Amino acid sequence: MTANHNHQSAAHQARAAYRHMTDQLGNLGLDTTVPEGVRALAESTLAETRKAYDRSLDAFDTSLTTFESTFDAAGQGAAAFSRKIIDIARRNVDASFVLATSLAGAKTLADIVELQAAFWRKEFAVLTAQAEEVRELSTKVNADVVEPIRSQMASGAVKAR
Repeated sequence: MTANHNHQSAAHQARAAYRHMTDQLGNLGLDTTVPEGVRALAESTLAETRKAYDRSLDAFDTSLTTFESTFDAAGQGAAAFSRKIIDIARRNVDASFVLATSLAGAKTLADIVELQAAFWRKEFAVLTAQAEEVRELSTKVNADVVEPIRSQMASGAVKAR
């Protein structure tokens, strides 16, 4: 209870000291009005600060949109890349199954060797084509991910001019 009383007493003393000080300043007869030039400068500075704040906010919103677009493109690219790899794996498994079926029907060792050799000749060409598919998709995904950033940079350069 004394702690609460001490806080109230301290607050009362602080208010009394403040009133006494303001009374003393008033007795000095100082002109406390803010000069018109200072007020005009403050208003002008505030207006310029508001414009800078608005530009910063616009830039932040644009950057946020760019990040969202970039992450969306990256997610879509990752999904497309996964689908492509699954498709390639499926085609390779199917080709291996066709080979296994052919090998099961072979009558001689020479037939088996010929089927294997033909399979690997064809598979080498297929693997080369599949590597090209993956490279093309990677290039496209990379371009799609970078495009929002590139557009933002170009737009920012135009605005800066």
